[in-house]
Amino acid sequence: MKAELTFPRLLGDIGGTNARFALQMHPGGDICHARSLSCAAFAGPADAIRQYLSDLDGAAGQRPVIGALGVATPVLGDEVSMTNHPWRFSISALRQNLGFERLQVINDFTALALALPDLKESERTQVGGTHPVEGSPLAVLGPGTGLGVSGLIPGSGRWTPIAGEGGHVTLPASNEREAALIAHIRRKTGHVSAERALSGQGLRNLYDAVCALNQRQALDLSPAEISSRALRRECADCIEALAHFCAFLGTVASNLALTLGARGGVYLGGGIVPGLGDYFPGSSFRERFVDKGRYRAWLESVPVYVITAPWPGLTGAARALDG
Repeated sequence: MKAELTFPRLLGDIGGTNARFALQMHPGGDICHARSLSCAAFAGPADAIRQYLSDLDGAAGQRPVIGALGVATPVLGDEVSMTNHPWRFSISALRQNLGFERLQVINDFTALALALPDLKESERTQVGGTHPVEGSPLAVLGPGTGLGVSGLIPGSGRWTPIAGEGGHVTLPASNEREAALIAHIRRKTGHVSAERALSGQGLRNLYDAVCALNQRQALDLSPAEISSRALRRECADCIEALAHFCAFLGTVASNLALTLGARGGVYLGGGIVPGLGDYFPGSSFRERFVDKGRYRAWLESVPVYVITAPWPGLTGAARALDG
């Protein structure tokens, strides 16, 4: 491929609700022309990408012929089937459809993991812990439409991202109340993965379970309405559901930290936690994070960061192309 055709690059971060796109205009350049589109408005990624490029109206100069997409699902081969959205597509067919010379598709949290070393201090908020240990693994997880999980492993002068599906590990209970909540959710879903509680629908599952245990009728509330009512302290069931959400997240985050040895830090992405604002640092998240018996002291030093950067998945997609 001619060098002049490798830029601009198309970058994408496709979740279960929104598809975010941007361009990178030159080597090492910042992302630009970022825009978020609703996945539900398009039949598939090709239509969404064409709409994005059309809306640029020539602002990018020449049309990109190379790109990378982070997608919220396992990427195990050419055929991609999204976990929390109806889109199904072939990577090779999408590349040909768009007229691209190269199209790289990876898991969205693998892309987010690749962005972690580039985050500025202003693009993350620390929630407890001390200082990261240089050269140690990093962990990342994030509740949104689903629960994404990944990490970065250091070695030989470069980072290696993990392409895993940790959001689907079995959700553990730390006390009898949580066990009762999980039992209620299990009657509806069968296996109760971490995602069944730590996602938008997961918050709704927790709210329904809390209402059932409190012998009250659940209202028809969206996840955003549940968290909003909890933050305004307008609904006791919403308050309890959000408290359990943060506690469960602390348990799952510390399990990940211990599994990866992530003394370099644990990062929280996704669309839910950043929206909780000042509530989250004061929640039971951090106490549950360190509540690991003999390993409490080990976890007390591990910093946790809430990612506040607007488009980190797109930065990670660019890093994936750099290889």
